[in-house]
Order: sequence, then structure tokens, then C-alpha cells
Amino acid sequence: MPSTLTKTVFPYRYDLVGSLLRPARLHQARADFAAHKIDRAALTQVADEEIKKIVDQQVALGFKDVTDGEFRRSWWHLDFYAGLKGTEFFTPTDGWAFSGGESRAGGVRINAPLAYNPDHPFFAGFKYLQSIVPEGITAKQTIPSPSVFFPSEPAHIINDYYDDVQDFYDALIPTYQHTLQHFYDLGCRYLQLDDTAWGMWASFAHNAHEKVLQPEWAVQAKEAVRVINAIVADKPKDLTITMHICRGNYKSQWAGAGAYDPVADYLAQLNIDGFFLEYDDERSGGFEPLAKISANGRHQRIVLGLVTSKRPALEDESGLRARIKKANEFVPLADLCLSTQCGFASTEEGNALSAADQWAKLALVAKTAQDTWSDAE
Repeated sequence: MPSTLTKTVFPYRYDLVGSLLRPARLHQARADFAAHKIDRAALTQVADEEIKKIVDQQVALGFKDVTDGEFRRSWWHLDFYAGLKGTEFFTPTDGWAFSGGESRAGGVRINAPLAYNPDHPFFAGFKYLQSIVPEGITAKQTIPSPSVFFPSEPAHIINDYYDDVQDFYDALIPTYQHTLQHFYDLGCRYLQLDDTAWGMWASFAHNAHEKVLQPEWAVQAKEAVRVINAIVADKPKDLTITMHICRGNYKSQWAGAGAYDPVADYLAQLNIDGFFLEYDDERSGGFEPLAKISANGRHQRIVLGLVTSKRPALEDESGLRARIKKANEFVPLADLCLSTQCGFASTEEGNALSAADQWAKLALVAKTAQDTWSDAE
């Protein structure tokens, strides 16, 4: 029987963000498909087999929820947006600026009324994942957040249809509501919104001393709160929705730097169940802004992304526990959890570390949590 969310509370004390390094066999199959050497069915079979392997590895490490590693995607976000009605993928002339150079180019255009697609390929992917998880393990689905889809020329999200962008924002709400409901009907009980907008808005803060957003970004942040809260307002009560926030992750590079202070007040207004927050280096600032989320009375779990997915060196458990203790000064320990700071392959290229490094880091996350929280089995 497919597993469902029951008494286990998510995010779990040790949890994982989502994406995992693609194995060489899958890379080759994707290349062969692009070159018309194999058909879609053959590519799907390879992906199915490789996903089964990484699900088994996640379970073996003790994770209570597992993902498909995002193995069927090229991009963490564009594949989802391009699968909606009213959109199309396109290749712009340039990529995005990252710390080590420019990324591969990609973008999405809105060229018709935006709407939910009942035949979105992500649904078939989730059905397969749900079919292979063992009893007692929850299949976690990740999709990009609506705020990342706000039209932006630099982000290559181009609006060629809506004369009034407010109409686009409003269209996002039923599009996501129907999408979430479809995942729920397929058995999904744990869904994560991946969101780089908050991290980048924080990076563009007015200045480091005032710790406030520039007016144009403040308008966007306010709208994001409205849209996200409207989307989750009528969600099923047993559907856990979390948000992962980072500042870019492409081949071990980052795109933004800045503490959470400028966006903390907005994050505290989101009616979701938990946050996965990037905290693997100084780019993310201190834990002080977490107090604003903790003070909202919702007891949202805050998953500290203390273990980097960008570099192979393995962190020290004592150092991780010291940082958890520091975060505990601002958030009750009961509301804290642990994960890596991001996934290991936000795009199919993956980060600059090995699969062995990846699994060692996930094992460290599990062990550290088990040694920190009494309810982490």
C-alpha cells in the first residue's frame, strides 16, 4: 500500500531538500534521448530504475520522507512552469549571473491565460514515486514557489500576455490550488515550495544597516505573501506544505548573498507548516531573524540548512550541534530541524561533489539530528 502522512510530523528532525546528483547512466540516457537515439519510454525506464535506487538509499539512511531526486527535470523550476497551460520554454541569449560565471540559459514565457494542467508531467512522476515508497515512508513532492514565477526580465520569466500583471498574480492562485489538490488526490501529503525570490530580495536590501527591502521589492514581497496565503488557505488539513529558501544553486555556485533580516517580517506572515533555510556559510547572516518567525505563534518548524551541498568537505558534528544551540537562542529546540542547505543538483548538471560525498552528508544530517532531538528515531 502507498504510504501516507500519519502521525509523523514534517518537516522531520532530519529531512532533505529534494534534488540529488544524477547518475552517469541517467545523464547518458538524457543525452541519447536529446539525440533521438532512444525514445521517451526508454528514458522513462532508466529514470524509474535510477529513482528506485536513490529511494532505497534514502530509506536505508533512515529518512522518513524521500524524494525522486528531481531526476526527471533539467531545471528545478522551469520544467514545472513550462508544464502549465499558457506557458512555453524558451532559450534566451544569456544565462543567470552566478558567483563563478554565467549559468546555462533558459526561460519561460507566459503567452496565453495561465492555468492548471491536469496532464502536467509532474503528476505521472509523483505517481511512480508514490508506488515505490515502503510502508511508513512519505513521498515528498517539490515544486517551485509562485513568487519565483513573478515576471522578471533578468530572471527570464517573460509576460507576453497579461496587460495588467495583477491579473497574472491572481491567475497564479487557482493554478496552484488545483495543482496542489491534484497532487493530494494522488496521495501526496508533503509538498515543498522551492523559493529563491526571498533570498534574492534579501540580497537586494536597501542597505545592510537598515535591513529593509527596496520599495520595488517590498511590493513584490507583499504580493508574494498574499498569493501564497491564498493558495494554501483551503488546502487539506493533512497536507503539509513547507518552503525552501536559498540564494541560488548552480554547479556549486551561488547567485545572492544577504541575511534574512529584510524579509523576516514577510516570512513570518506565511501560513505554511515549515521553512527550510540556507545557513551553510556567512552569506545567510545570523539566526536572529528567526525570532520573528518563532514569535508568530504558529510553531512552524524551521529546518536549519547547516550542511552544505555545494562542497565535498564533510562538516563536523560537534560544530553543527553548536550552531543548533546558537539557533535555539531564538527558536525553541522543539521547532528546529536539520538538513543540507539546498539540494545537490538544482539543475541536471549537479554540484561539484561526488555521490559518496552526497550520501555522507545526508548520513551526517541524520546522525546529528538523532544525537540532538530525543524524538528523532
